[in-house]
Amino acid sequence: MEKELRQEEIDALFQAARQRSHAASDESRNRVMPWSFSRSGQISNEQLRAISMLNDIFARNLTHHLGAWFRSCVQVSLVSAEQILFSEYLQRIPELAYVASVRLDPLRAASVLEIDLTTAPSMIDLLLGGEGKPSPPRELTDIEESILSGVVEAICRELTTAWQPVGLIFSFEKRQMQTQIPRLIPVSEKTLCLSFELRLNETSGLLNLAFPAVVANSILRRLAGERTRLRRHSAETRERITALAARCRTKAALDLPRVRVPAEALAGLRPGGVLTLNLPARTPAQFRAAGITLFSAAAAGRAEHRVARLLTPQEAGA
Repeated sequence: MEKELRQEEIDALFQAARQRSHAASDESRNRVMPWSFSRSGQISNEQLRAISMLNDIFARNLTHHLGAWFRSCVQVSLVSAEQILFSEYLQRIPELAYVASVRLDPLRAASVLEIDLTTAPSMIDLLLGGEGKPSPPRELTDIEESILSGVVEAICRELTTAWQPVGLIFSFEKRQMQTQIPRLIPVSEKTLCLSFELRLNETSGLLNLAFPAVVANSILRRLAGERTRLRRHSAETRERITALAARCRTKAALDLPRVRVPAEALAGLRPGGVLTLNLPARTPAQFRAAGITLFSAAAAGRAEHRVARLLTPQEAGA
């Protein structure tokens, strides 16, 4: 038998439902979520990808530079880019390693560059005229340390070239002992750590870079500015730019192919004289715009003006 509800009972049910709804919304609004302050300032995956693109350029440039310098097969590749505490970075430094301080201008900050000594003997042997045979890692002599400092200076030059979009200049300062490294960057500070694998002949080792937070933040701000400047313009803006560019004037010339002329023929030139070129009379000229050859052409005339009759297109720069 179905039960019929009175109006008072129906109103009481709706009132109870509304109270439960308000209680649930207040609970969700006042809910406290746990938060770790160590996550503040964390670099996002997208930002790490932008940084990795710069360092891929650095790895390629350093591969070519060291390969030509050592006259040997060298391969540098980016392994990882991560944000860690400097204390954690210090724990990763092996006992036998070449660690140097690198000054970053114009920020006046210091970064840490570390080279695994497994590849150092091969580098030094190649630079001294040897075959670059591998040998067990060991502490460097003063002469070997001086030679390896030249490699670090070359790395800093390639870093400056690759990081030109963010305006950083890398300058090698000096080698640092293990006890001096914690003084460069506070151990509790977050650092941007970049790791590269350096392969040389039959050996391989790591090249690590650690940047303090002030440098990482500056890099990210400048990369964000680059992305803002590189945003696509609207269709109307692109059309206006195209129309303005079409009205720009560029230098153009109609040139004959290069020929060799005897010096005595040039010495005997006089006004009204004729200089004979070693070219057939029907040799086409070259029409150039902004120094780039576009067409083979023939000189012609129209009213009081000289014109170029275009014949066949040429490959740009030919």
